[in-house]
Amino acid sequence: MNDISRSRARRPGPGTSTATYTAIARQLLRDIEAKLLGPLELLMTGDAPGQHIAELRRQLRADTEMWAAQVTGADSRLAKETISRIISAVYLDGTEFTQPASWWQTPFGSLVARRFGHPTSPVVSLSVASAMLGITRQGAHDLVKRGKLRRHLDEAGVLVSSIQDRLESY
Repeated sequence: MNDISRSRARRPGPGTSTATYTAIARQLLRDIEAKLLGPLELLMTGDAPGQHIAELRRQLRADTEMWAAQVTGADSRLAKETISRIISAVYLDGTEFTQPASWWQTPFGSLVARRFGHPTSPVVSLSVASAMLGITRQGAHDLVKRGKLRRHLDEAGVLVSSIQDRLESY
């Protein structure tokens, strides 16, 4: 990436505050280091593993800034593709999404809920719906009763699309 495209990649997208962009970049850096670089560092032995890990960390810092710009940017297709790649590499356990409910209230989790929905299912439990919305389970239940969140007709649970609609409305 040249200096001009790197400076463009660091700018937050329309409607995204610099604080949100920075928080997402920091979270991605921290989570990717913990999931991928930490274990790799434990495995590497020999004369120069620290040098290789340091180079990977430098590259990761630059890449997380670029990814933060992509997921917060105006290009919805690029944002969704980047979110999908990050989720697959960092947050999935095989094919299962096993993040705790609190993950949805992190900067990246909140963005995923708005732009992408749930990574593995179009229908989620009331507990997951409440976590995605940042409200209590009872609050989510009340929204379902009032028709503000839609249940799936054939499966138990709340449609992720209705959660996204709700998030867009405020």
